[in-house]
Amino acid sequence: MKAIVLEEPGRAALKEVEEPRAGEDEVLLRVRMVGLCGSDLNSYRGRNPLVSYPRIPGHEIAATVVDSGSHTEWEAGTPVTLLPYASCGRCAACKRGRPNACRDNQTLGVQRDGALTELIAVPAAKLYRANLTLKELTLVEPLTVGFHAVGRGRVTAEDTVAVFGCGGVGLGVVAGAAFRGARVIGIDVDDGKLETARKAGATDGINSKTSDVHQWLMDLTKGRGPDVVVEAIGLPATYRAAVEEAAYAGRVVYIGWAKEEVAYETRPFVHKELDILGSRNAVPEDFREVIRMLEAKRFPVDAAVTHIVPFEETPKILEEWSREPERFTKIMIEVS
Repeated sequence: MKAIVLEEPGRAALKEVEEPRAGEDEVLLRVRMVGLCGSDLNSYRGRNPLVSYPRIPGHEIAATVVDSGSHTEWEAGTPVTLLPYASCGRCAACKRGRPNACRDNQTLGVQRDGALTELIAVPAAKLYRANLTLKELTLVEPLTVGFHAVGRGRVTAEDTVAVFGCGGVGLGVVAGAAFRGARVIGIDVDDGKLETARKAGATDGINSKTSDVHQWLMDLTKGRGPDVVVEAIGLPATYRAAVEEAAYAGRVVYIGWAKEEVAYETRPFVHKELDILGSRNAVPEDFREVIRMLEAKRFPVDAAVTHIVPFEETPKILEEWSREPERFTKIMIEVS
């Protein structure tokens, strides 16, 4: 069967690989569509320290069941998506019931081969079915990352939430907070992304390239600041801004990974008595909540997905994405 293989940093190829065999607890799937995210781009560029080569990327998946083995609840042809993380069950995070933060987590397409291939065998316990199109199914996993951050921030309908970064992950935060009834303020340098954020549920948008973010946030919150600030970019400036802009007794949630050290003025941590939270991956309830939101048609799927390309053109689109990342918001690959 065919697969996209990252042979080394900066080089991807369509290659023949061995077909998988489903184990006792697994179901064999035909991959239909795969979404690409920032971690895939970093893997292609050689900037993901968790990836070794060669590696088959891909963890945002829409598929159909080919062979369910003894798992009769999964009929052949059933459309599914899946939770792409594997946890050890032994570390401190797993023991606390938070396997998404497993010390030894392995994600499809990162620490182990992923879904940019024709067939894949996965644990039946990781599968989710939904009344969704293939494109919507492919969006489930990336949206769960933002929904998980919303859960970490304990967002309610009483909150005003500011989101730094309205790319793929940030859109999930916007949609998740709006789905809970919160007022959402999107912040980005791209007016197009801000418009998509509004379609996803943001009530306000601030272009940080052309506007004074602090003044706008003060005006929009009547001087209080946002109750919850989510950083979904990974820049030192926005890491600091999240703390500076959060309301007293507010919550700050970090999803983005800053690629360099971040220097802080620490007084706001204590003076405001902030909750500073990290957010990683997602848990089953996040998947169920995203599916409910998508089934309710509460997300602008067509606006969020900017490129859909055939399987064989994946190496070309990866090269273009790496060269001009600003041109792309969400790429999906039609596998079969």
